[in-house]
Amino acid sequence: MTSLLPISTALCLPAADITALIQGRIIAAMPKMFIRPRQKFALYPSNLLSDPIAIDKYYCSNFLYVDQNVDTSSKIKAYAQCELSQIIDDNQSLEKLSQLTIWTQDALDKILYQQQHIFLSYLRVYKLSQPYEISLEIESNKLGKFIGLPKPLTISNTNPVLTDKIFATRKRQLEKLEPPPHPELEKLLDVLSPLAINNPAAKQLQENIHLFLGWNDRKQKKYFDSDLVWINKIAEVGNSSDGNEFEKLTRKSFIKLGFSCSNTNSSANLDPEKLGGAGGLDFYCEYPYPVVGECKATKTERVPDGVAAQLIKLGYKHLQKHFDSCVKIILAAGELTKHAILTAQNNHMNVITPETLEKLVELQSNYQGCVNLLELKQCLQQEPFGLADDKVNRYIRKIKQDIKLRSHLVELVKYYLHNSNLDSTGVEALHGAYFGSQPPQPLQIKEMHEILIELSSSLTGYLGRIKGADWKSDKFYFLRDLAT
Repeated sequence: MTSLLPISTALCLPAADITALIQGRIIAAMPKMFIRPRQKFALYPSNLLSDPIAIDKYYCSNFLYVDQNVDTSSKIKAYAQCELSQIIDDNQSLEKLSQLTIWTQDALDKILYQQQHIFLSYLRVYKLSQPYEISLEIESNKLGKFIGLPKPLTISNTNPVLTDKIFATRKRQLEKLEPPPHPELEKLLDVLSPLAINNPAAKQLQENIHLFLGWNDRKQKKYFDSDLVWINKIAEVGNSSDGNEFEKLTRKSFIKLGFSCSNTNSSANLDPEKLGGAGGLDFYCEYPYPVVGECKATKTERVPDGVAAQLIKLGYKHLQKHFDSCVKIILAAGELTKHAILTAQNNHMNVITPETLEKLVELQSNYQGCVNLLELKQCLQQEPFGLADDKVNRYIRKIKQDIKLRSHLVELVKYYLHNSNLDSTGVEALHGAYFGSQPPQPLQIKEMHEILIELSSSLTGYLGRIKGADWKSDKFYFLRDLAT
């Protein structure tokens, strides 16, 4: 740990501003005085605003929900070092400044009108190892100014909110008032902010967007999907005598993989709470292509020919001519009789064990969207039919290899930039470095570029991309790790 000198002062700012600084949403503050570069101070939160402006007029819309839920307790959670101070005294810069911060243009206009200038300090923020709680009476005239701490605070620079490179990039954007690169994603955050409180999927997407935008670059703990609780029971239940529970888990599995069904008929649907019952199909998917199946939860009994015959009978009963175009699956743990295997083979049915289904769904849970349902369709529609575990497991191994390759490319970008002391680099340099990096497989330069584009999309956000005039002039930079 690198120890620094104790600090005895704090800059008093609105609690929402400090939250934005700690989250990496902004890298600047509006103090009431000019702050010297390299000066260090704690950040003390207040529930007051420095100017009599309504909250909904003071903060941009994509930050309002955050402001309404900030911690306003008297806890110092971070300190800052001033890297640059500017005086803004013209209206022309305020629109661009608003786009790069959390403050509305109207608020900046009013502050400039009232004060004739705006002090803008660029702050490198560091989190404290533990909150430092003090209680001070702060009057409105103290906002934006320094206050003395009751006792010195020992600090260290081991936990910066942003890395050196990302802070330097953000600092350059603010100095040059460059427009935000992805304003559409910031608008998406307007919708996600209230949903993320109670919705884990929305929370994960919100965090991914924060990382992609560079508002945060801390390596995240691996996301735990609560669905793993039931996913890890698929094989166990499939090897039991609980047929209803296995049918329910199978339906949940296909939904997790991305299948859906608009059919409300309980005899042919995918709703885990509306099982087919006697005379109904065990599961039926409509989109993105039709899949129909039968479940057999047992390991001690051999699976008879009647299971495959039952799927044919019920399939034609409920789907008529549409049954022929369906992908057909039997999920069974037990050993099939010779006649059952022949019936499955002759009718292009895939017999899959609960263990293989569990592996496929668990992979989808750990790497959301990794299962390409059209590729899965090709796998299930090709020979051999009957016992299909081998071909499905080959597809699972392909997915894992694809993930391994992408993880390798993310690490390649990360360490190439670090070793070269660059902010971004092109595909030709990366392709050259790839061959010396013990690659998992050969890769043509055009293939590499396509994967880099995929990794830098707004919904993955492992890399960032600076679009060039053509594909060879695109530049890429690291955002977050892809763990394998």
